[in-house]
Amino acid sequence: MSQPRCHPHVRLPTLAAAPVCSGAPRSRLRRSAPVLAVGGLLLALAASAGASETAPARTPAAAKPAAAAAASADAPAAPAGAEGLEGVKRKLAERLGATTETGRSTGLRITNKAADAPPARSPARPAAAPAAAAHAATEAHHTPHWGYEGAWGPQAWGQIKPEFALCAQGRRQSPIDIRGGIAVELPPIQFDYRPTGFQVLDNGHTIQANLGSGNAITLHGRRYDLLQFHFHRPSEERVEGRQYDMVAHLVHRDPEGRLAVVAVLITRGAPNPAVQLVWNSLPLERGDSLASPVQLDLNQLLPQDPRYYTYMGSLTTPPCSEGVMWLVMKQPITLSTEQLDIFARLYPLNARPIQPAAGRLIKEGL
Repeated sequence: MSQPRCHPHVRLPTLAAAPVCSGAPRSRLRRSAPVLAVGGLLLALAASAGASETAPARTPAAAKPAAAAAASADAPAAPAGAEGLEGVKRKLAERLGATTETGRSTGLRITNKAADAPPARSPARPAAAPAAAAHAATEAHHTPHWGYEGAWGPQAWGQIKPEFALCAQGRRQSPIDIRGGIAVELPPIQFDYRPTGFQVLDNGHTIQANLGSGNAITLHGRRYDLLQFHFHRPSEERVEGRQYDMVAHLVHRDPEGRLAVVAVLITRGAPNPAVQLVWNSLPLERGDSLASPVQLDLNQLLPQDPRYYTYMGSLTTPPCSEGVMWLVMKQPITLSTEQLDIFARLYPLNARPIQPAAGRLIKEGL
């Protein structure tokens, strides 16, 4: 039998070149060569890693904040020696991950179960994600619209947004049932109304007439300019428990921003020419407005009897601001059945419930 020939073509990093005999079966040689290489390299790298574990690792200055954050995490600390072992595996993978000296792939993989598994890729976001995020942000900031019925009716106005808090927490709210007032001589309201142009708005809560400048009332020496008037069905105010078919609220403001509202009660009877002009210019859709081609004589909205009730209250719609002077005319005006029905078709119910008077002073003009 001839002597086996040995070839020093496989070199281990820290050992002398070990002869590999060609007399061994060729398939066994092919399997054993990478294993011998791995074994030698593991021994060498483990030795160097063990030496490095005896001294504490130095953390670069730039990494100190991240290290401090990692130290405060809830994850358990790695066991001693884990860093050295991981370093061995990393270096080994760098050496053998691609090819051997012969240029052939070793097929070796160094893993540590799930710890060395590649991180899972996050699924790609759909192209519509930015639009969806914008829509979500819009929805998050969307404020429910207040109304007179359902979930966002008067009982919930104060919870819709902070600006409406007085609707639930105020102590001088309107409307009230006007009763138990003291009868006194009240100064007359000086109405300075004249024919004026106007625009009719359907704002989704009522029909409102916005007016040009030049109309005002004067009371206690103070002038209040008329801004607009609108309607409620049935009347929000009650007088000694009686509720009327409708009411018109004429909203005035003085130069300091204080409000005075003249409330004109409405009952069934003869048609009113001023209200008919408003109905003639009704916009076709809610949220729209329509300018009237004619002028409106606002004096036709007033009763002949100038006497009135007065008390301090609030707006009857959100934000329910207080400090409003109410002037409720004692005598109602009339609208025809047809005129009442026109508004009823648009807004069958748009009156806030009665609020507690809470001991407020009510004056009744003699």
